[in-house]
Amino acid sequence: MESMLNKLKSTVTKVTADVTSAVMGNPVTREFDVGRHIASGGNGLAWKIFNGTKKSTKQEVAVFVFDKKLIDKYQKFEKDQIIDSLKRGVQQLTRLRHPRLLTVQHPLEESRDCLAFCTEPVFASLANVLGNWENLPSPVSPDIKDYNLYDVETKYGLLQVSEGLSFLHSSVKMVHGNITPENIILNKSGAWKIMGFDFCVSSSNPSEQEPKFPCKEWDPNLPSLCLPNPEYLAPEYILSVSCETASDMYSLGTVMYAVFNKGKPIFEVNKQDIYKSFSRQLDQLSRLGSSSLSNIPEEVREHVKLLLNVTPTVRPDADQMTKIPFFDDVGAVTLQYFDTLFQRDNLQKSQFFKGLPKVLPKLPKRVIVQRILPCLTSEFVNPDMVPFVLPNVLLIAEECTKEEYVKLILPELGPVFKQQEPIQASNMILLIFLQKMDLLLTKTPPDEIKNSVLPMVYRALEAPSIQIQELCLNIIPTFANLIDYPSMKNALIPRIKNACLQTSSLAVRVNSLVCLGKILEYLDKWFVLDDILPFLQQIPSKEPAVLMGILGIYKCTFTHKKLGITKEQLAGKVLPHLIPLSIENNLNLNQFSSFISVIKEMLNRLESEHKTKLEQLQIMQEQQKSLDIGNQMNASEETKVTNVGSQHIDKVFNNIGADFLTGGESENKEDGLQNKHKRASLTLEEKQKLAKEQEQAQKLKSQQPLKPQVHTPVAPVKQTKDLTDTLMDNMSSLTSLSVSTPKISASSTFTSVPSMGLGMMFSTPVDNTKRNLTNGLNANMGFQTSGFNMPVNTNQNLFSSPSTPGVTKMTLGTPSTLPNFSAVSVPPAGAKQTQQRPTDMSALNNLFGPQKPKVSMNQLSQQKPNQWLNQFVPPQGSPGMGSSVMGTPMNMMGQSAFGMQANPFFSPQNFAQPPTTMTNSSSASNDLKDLFG
Repeated sequence: MESMLNKLKSTVTKVTADVTSAVMGNPVTREFDVGRHIASGGNGLAWKIFNGTKKSTKQEVAVFVFDKKLIDKYQKFEKDQIIDSLKRGVQQLTRLRHPRLLTVQHPLEESRDCLAFCTEPVFASLANVLGNWENLPSPVSPDIKDYNLYDVETKYGLLQVSEGLSFLHSSVKMVHGNITPENIILNKSGAWKIMGFDFCVSSSNPSEQEPKFPCKEWDPNLPSLCLPNPEYLAPEYILSVSCETASDMYSLGTVMYAVFNKGKPIFEVNKQDIYKSFSRQLDQLSRLGSSSLSNIPEEVREHVKLLLNVTPTVRPDADQMTKIPFFDDVGAVTLQYFDTLFQRDNLQKSQFFKGLPKVLPKLPKRVIVQRILPCLTSEFVNPDMVPFVLPNVLLIAEECTKEEYVKLILPELGPVFKQQEPIQASNMILLIFLQKMDLLLTKTPPDEIKNSVLPMVYRALEAPSIQIQELCLNIIPTFANLIDYPSMKNALIPRIKNACLQTSSLAVRVNSLVCLGKILEYLDKWFVLDDILPFLQQIPSKEPAVLMGILGIYKCTFTHKKLGITKEQLAGKVLPHLIPLSIENNLNLNQFSSFISVIKEMLNRLESEHKTKLEQLQIMQEQQKSLDIGNQMNASEETKVTNVGSQHIDKVFNNIGADFLTGGESENKEDGLQNKHKRASLTLEEKQKLAKEQEQAQKLKSQQPLKPQVHTPVAPVKQTKDLTDTLMDNMSSLTSLSVSTPKISASSTFTSVPSMGLGMMFSTPVDNTKRNLTNGLNANMGFQTSGFNMPVNTNQNLFSSPSTPGVTKMTLGTPSTLPNFSAVSVPPAGAKQTQQRPTDMSALNNLFGPQKPKVSMNQLSQQKPNQWLNQFVPPQGSPGMGSSVMGTPMNMMGQSAFGMQANPFFSPQNFAQPPTTMTNSSSASNDLKDLFG
């Protein structure tokens, strides 16, 4: 790798040094920038050829430089002879102007170090192409090293040289004197041009007389650069010191021989003994046979043999050589016609360009690109010729690579894309471009497509010619995949829609619909639904072809996997549009059947999709309902205790205590839950409330179990009576009653009390009632759920007076299945159980007024225990399960605190006793109403 870099570095350095040393200080550098050393040419390949650019116009040129260092070995007078010879050749070339002669762009300039002049762009000399790489940069450029001449190039090149000699001999009356591969230059387009007029001889006779060309004797003492190349020189130059136009024809024959023999001349000349060499050459020429010319094509072999004849008069002249059948090759004739194109009128040009597409496939690509393409693109300046030239240019573009297309063709097409005058030519150009649109979009860069190609397509859609619009609509689907989506959506589709709506041609309207149907797959679903389908309803005509086009777009959208029509669109827009169209009178039976078939498919899918949706919704609702019921059942079951026998009673009495403290909030919550389960479906707000209640129940379940605490009863302090404080104190004293024995007698008595904050059988001090409640219950309650303590004295009245207003004395018989309740407060072992003095409840007299009880406790106690208990404990699973018994005030009997229907258990009839067990049930109910009211 390092060696390669060093080699490259040395090459670049050498080239730079050559340019610097050769051209620095020469006046040519004032007007031209000198570039890379590309070739060599002229007599002895003494001229180095460089790329160059004119500074003012940026025009490409070739700069010929003769470095005077090449002749440092010669004496001064020899140097002067060489310089004079070189100057004479360039000056003569500058004076002559002909397509077959190298064109000089800037005359010869001399400086101390070099000679330099500028010509048309050059590729190389024929000698370089044939393998003579003398005075070339090292390494030799692959462009020259790998260059191979095609047959058509060889034929036309030799024809060009013959035409150049014909011009010199007939028009200028001049003998070139040194026709060699070194003095034949291939320009940038591949044309063969003559240079090297160092030894030219002009006629000494006046132009009207027979030309006579004086000849100098061969001087072997002169430097080689002051003598012509003897290997291509006619024998008469040396042997008879004479020359004529036929001498150039002999040189042409030797050049033709070298071209077909890899650059080798027919004879090798010993320059030290040139006379002897030419004498031997005469003998060989006189016996020249076909075997010596075996490499030369047969159709020109005899002509070459004539050119190499010893007798000058036998040799064909230049004009005769241009007319030999060898040069009648179609490729050579085509190239020759291009070189004379500027002489033709438009009619001749148009006829030639029409036949050119048949010839182009027979020509090599390099010849087409180098020789034919520049001539074609130069005709774009003639608007009338563009429709004839453009098909050939696009045909060449198909064979070019993308890089060649962008570099050589696209810059020339820019003005053609925008050409609009004359109208007839503009329409023809649009048609040609539309036919080759896939080529343009494939090889043109995206920016140029957006700036040049697509605007031309838009112009075609808006053209007044119906033919152009139809062609454009037919071609657009073929290259739709090459158009970027924003351009299609924002520019192309709107123009197609306008063409469909605004045209008066049925063909354009139908083609617009067909075009839209074919490019649907390149659009996104929502653009089609929101933009294309509504457009179909705007089409005014009802011709069968238009209706079938509309149906086709609907069907394509409906059946395409990427697109599809939603059931909302089907039901709301598509079917209401299609069904009326299906019964248009213009439709025949087959067309009507097509409409009905599509409509049925749409209806079937609409039915299937919506039915599936409803089934899924129904399943989801049922799953949600079962999930809600299951969650509620789980929550109810988790609140039950393990002991099934005591579960109902514990829940009743626990709820009673909670209701006394919370005013029936727990009852209302559970009642709301039950009512929710009874509903067929739940709203979102009800589900949210239910979830919150479940969370509260979960929090209650996760709390630590409450433990009973023993507190010493505190006697009430005599002070100004505050009814609320007095009631709270009395409640505290009630909870402090001691129990004489855990055993329950057959008949026990308790007193029903109001639910206004009274804690029944709790040991929590009264101060705890003022604390914050959690989830509606006092977090510090000290009661047990496993049992309930009954007073041992069965006839004990819990109030200070039997006549306390609003209080009923009730006697409860213990059922055989009633579990043993543990005492809330258990006295120490061995302690004597004494009856505690009843608490003074006089404050309640002032609270409840002078009403008298209508039913005594003894009357209530006569009913059977189970009957009384069943009033408060409904059967398992009944609506009253788990609700508080007496914790809801009368103003809440009909409606719970949450606004839902109250539990039926709290209706007044639930408080009335059967007449067989309680004779005065209506009075008891009224007393309860008075008590709570």
